[in-house]
Amino acid sequence: MCLLFLASCKTPPVSLAKIEGKEIPISEAIKPDEDISNFIKPYHDHVIKSLDSILAYAPDTYNKSNGEYNTAIGNFMADAIYEESNPIFKSRTGHDIDFVLLNKGGIRAQIAKGNITLNTAYEIMPFENSIVVAAIKGRNVNEAITYLSKAKTAHPISRLKLVINSNFNIIEALVKGQPINENKTYYVATNDYLYNGGDNMTFFKPSDSVYVLNYKLRNALIDHFSKVDTINPVIDDRFIQIK
Repeated sequence: MCLLFLASCKTPPVSLAKIEGKEIPISEAIKPDEDISNFIKPYHDHVIKSLDSILAYAPDTYNKSNGEYNTAIGNFMADAIYEESNPIFKSRTGHDIDFVLLNKGGIRAQIAKGNITLNTAYEIMPFENSIVVAAIKGRNVNEAITYLSKAKTAHPISRLKLVINSNFNIIEALVKGQPINENKTYYVATNDYLYNGGDNMTFFKPSDSVYVLNYKLRNALIDHFSKVDTINPVIDDRFIQIK
């Protein structure tokens, strides 16, 4: 009798029949928890103070839309990456970086006229992309040049000069003022996203080797801002079209 009684009292199996969700809007109407607010306030104030710290001054506003094949902000950033990363690369390898190639889409904000702060650098470069140096042959450099000539946009470059005609054919291509030697190894600074094929820049692979500097693009930009009093980005002739 006992066994029959226990068997008859078993809980029937339960199955999930329906899941419902409800949106809880976040607004100022929701009062913050005072204890949590008091706890995080010193950290919040410290972060805000750091982000508002002034690094340099911009005499004008610079954005990536101001320029057809090269822009003042793009030129400034590519040059800054070269100047900050080349000493690191040379100290480790004994080689100089030959040129820098970044992507226009990686510039996420303008540099506004006035004080340049730490927050400015985070707005321009919000991603955690790092600088890498790819060792590629001249034939791969020519692939990069062809890519740039057909892209019809202002990807930031430094120590590289490119002239194209109205049909987007290459008239002149120079690395540090010299014609490209297909058999020579060139050391190209870029970011890890592009090295891995981002924006269809597949010419970095296969590379002879790649050097990871453990140096974020943003940090290089911050270091460069910290070294100058007033920046002076300009549009120049590093990438032009002759029509």
